[in-house]
Amino acid sequence: MLIIVSFTNYLKNSSDGFELMKKVIFLFFLLIYLQKFYKSTLILAYQSFGVVYGDLSTSPIYVYTSTFSGRLRLHEDDDEILGVLSLVFWTLTLIPLCKYIVFVLGADDNGEGGTFALYSLLCRCAKLGLLRPSHATDDDISSQDSRLLIKETRTSSLLKEFFDKHHSSRVFLLLIVILGTSMVIADGILTPSMSVLSAVYGIKTKAGGLHENYAILITCLILVGLFALQHIGTQRVGFLFTPIILVWLLSISGVGIYNIIHWNPRVVSALSPYYVYKLFKLTGKDGWTSLGGIVLCITGAEAMFADLGHFSQLSIRIAFTTIIYPSLILAYMGEAAYLSKHKEDLQRSFYRAIPEVVFWPVFIIATLATVVASQAVISATFSIISQCRALNCFPRVKIIHTSNQVHGQIYIPEVNWMLMVFCLLVVIGFRDTDIIANAYGLTVIIVMFVTTCLMFLVIVMVWKRNLLAAFIFVSVFGSLELLYLSSCLAKVAKGGWIPLIFSLVVSSVMYIWHYGTLQKQSFESHNKTSLDMLLSLGPNVGINRVRGIGLIYTNVLSGIPPMFSHFVTNFPAFHQVLVFVTFQFLTTPRVSVNQRFIVRRVGPPEFRIYRCIIRLGYKDARKDSHAFETDLIETVRVFLQRESDDGDARDSVSQMPVNQHESNRLRDDASTRYENGSGAGPETRRKRVRFCGVGSSKELEDLENAREAGLAYMMGNTCVLARETSSFVKKFVINIVYGFLRRNCRSPSTALGIPHTSLIEVGMAYRV
Repeated sequence: MLIIVSFTNYLKNSSDGFELMKKVIFLFFLLIYLQKFYKSTLILAYQSFGVVYGDLSTSPIYVYTSTFSGRLRLHEDDDEILGVLSLVFWTLTLIPLCKYIVFVLGADDNGEGGTFALYSLLCRCAKLGLLRPSHATDDDISSQDSRLLIKETRTSSLLKEFFDKHHSSRVFLLLIVILGTSMVIADGILTPSMSVLSAVYGIKTKAGGLHENYAILITCLILVGLFALQHIGTQRVGFLFTPIILVWLLSISGVGIYNIIHWNPRVVSALSPYYVYKLFKLTGKDGWTSLGGIVLCITGAEAMFADLGHFSQLSIRIAFTTIIYPSLILAYMGEAAYLSKHKEDLQRSFYRAIPEVVFWPVFIIATLATVVASQAVISATFSIISQCRALNCFPRVKIIHTSNQVHGQIYIPEVNWMLMVFCLLVVIGFRDTDIIANAYGLTVIIVMFVTTCLMFLVIVMVWKRNLLAAFIFVSVFGSLELLYLSSCLAKVAKGGWIPLIFSLVVSSVMYIWHYGTLQKQSFESHNKTSLDMLLSLGPNVGINRVRGIGLIYTNVLSGIPPMFSHFVTNFPAFHQVLVFVTFQFLTTPRVSVNQRFIVRRVGPPEFRIYRCIIRLGYKDARKDSHAFETDLIETVRVFLQRESDDGDARDSVSQMPVNQHESNRLRDDASTRYENGSGAGPETRRKRVRFCGVGSSKELEDLENAREAGLAYMMGNTCVLARETSSFVKKFVINIVYGFLRRNCRSPSTALGIPHTSLIEVGMAYRV
């Protein structure tokens, strides 16, 4: 608007008619651009209501009930009720509005948000993590991050030096991230249980004689139906999400305005922080214990950051500041106004505060809104488990992409049914929303505190701000969250132990899987053989070449994997064309198409051996086997075609895109890297490089012939065991826990979609 006003004043000062016409045309196109920009942003803001804000917008159902469920019920004067309202107001203002909307949303990782996004930034920009690959093949991707160009400060340099010197600090940082991630998964259990059960219990307001078992039965049926519909995808299940949440927000804000005007307009004064001071002065320790219920007003605030990848910062900020925030404030104020005149209804305050004439419509909308909130958290759980699996922090599970347009819409059957079982166990086992609320509050505040801790490192080491700015951020938000955390921890015996036990189990599984995978990869790296050593066996064992292409899946990026050496030693034959394939998952959300494939030559051209590294981000999807093998062979073909056109090969890395259109466009910019055995000297390399250009056309012909003969896939079927000299703890972790997880998760061939009829598995035992 300011731009338009300024430009209008500028037009008034124009005297020349032709110049005035040019300015009018420019203004016309400027208005079209602004209209398109704001239209797309407003559409994203509209869509965010059903995906991001379902959990946060349904919190008024249980906040006051949970807050007054403990010893605070002994304090039922107006000052206490207004003090609770003031606490809710300032909590919503400081954490969701100030912390997330103003600061945390700016810490995105190429548009992605969440705990892993912050950790990804630290891994890539500050090199703090254990998940960052140690190979040079991802340096070109990392170098494109503009954050790396910001000048280092003295504080960031000291922190980097500390993390480099103390390896245990990196381990501790990873454990903190895993803790936050496991709490998000626990949220996927507690949110459906708490939200749906609280909504269904509202029916007892009008049917007081209804037995509790019927409410539990209705809740269980709704939960089973919710999880049973997950397989058809978020896009189809959630087409009514946004209208439901908008109608819900309109309902609670309208009821809130009515209650404020009708019962007690004086509640507006509770927006003053003086009432917070007065609450603690009057209630003392009882007020502190009530904070476990107050924290429920910000459940779902983390979703604004976690779901950032599906929207934009501006759209989420617009939706929250214009609709969500004022609607919630009006709802809480209206409920407090009603309670100030009906203190006997503290245990069912939300539904009691609804006027009789609109009770049943609001009750139905409330039940639907809690289902929406549950759906959003379940989808977020699927997404974060997919990220963990991609970075070797979670056992292999089946991931189904339910939408061809939106990558983030996925479905994980094993996780879905496990979440359903745990939700039913929580609802049937505890039945009491107060106990579930204690667990729920602890889960929420731990996730937020982990985000605050990671933001301290991001501010100093990624944004390169001074230490004072980071200290102020942590002091303001961290101290507030620690206050809430202390109150929630005091209720561990009253339900708070649920997320602690669950997160302990999930964190242990994640860390043990990550540790076992690293041990396995370390064994392969230390026991790989050189090409010269392998070829020296040829005359002795009579190695034969058979027709076709052999794709050898391995984790090593150079040399010959021990699995293949073991195979050739015992069965001296391999295919006419060999391609060693390695999937490398980077700590970045996505890898662009023209940087995804790296092709190298292994040995001289007459060997027909290549290495292909496929770089994927933690949000990239793997294609099916047919599409993958087509792209892979096409990439090798373009690699050889480029050599044939140039007539020589240069000693550098080749980066090939995965589709033919991009291949042809970028082919002239690609170069090759010649990978030799460890025993090859400089003179041998020069001779082999000169020979390479001569044989490229023959290599192309051999590649096509081998492709027509068929493909075979080879991968190791390993048994990972601890050494005999290892400690008892390591034997337990590797032999029992990690072994159990490997036997019961999906096999690598199934996860990669490799045809069973074309698979060759090589059995080996690794002593790590």
